[in-house]
Amino acid sequence: MPARKMRVELFDSEGNKYTVAFEGQITRDKAVQLLDLVELLGGVPNDAANAGVTLAEPGNDLSKYAKVRAVISKHFPLVWFSSREVQTLYEQEYKEPATLSTVATYLTRMTSKGLLLKTGASNSLKYKLAPAVPQVTVKQQIH
Repeated sequence: MPARKMRVELFDSEGNKYTVAFEGQITRDKAVQLLDLVELLGGVPNDAANAGVTLAEPGNDLSKYAKVRAVISKHFPLVWFSSREVQTLYEQEYKEPATLSTVATYLTRMTSKGLLLKTGASNSLKYKLAPAVPQVTVKQQIH
């Protein structure tokens, strides 16, 4: 299994941006540990949901957006899928309703952020996790 990447970006009340990255075999537990580390290092702003961060800790349920991402990562790591497939698995896994329009909206947002690839006509869209783009490091040789 190829190494996966996870990056968390936070903005504080002064507009400073903090980025924490993890690369390797990412599990749910490791992702939670990374988010706990972010919280310990600088805290998470009160408007964390607006910054795209939701911590999975006791008493703090994941947002629907985060749950949709989790369903996609778990069930469709390498294959194309439809919004209806995500909706069905979401409702089975989390035992709560999710409208098809909500799922479709989240998939569109993930596509806009470069997390998903999209293909097909508007009435039969298919999505797939976007491949991780390798980072390039330029080394300068001194002669």
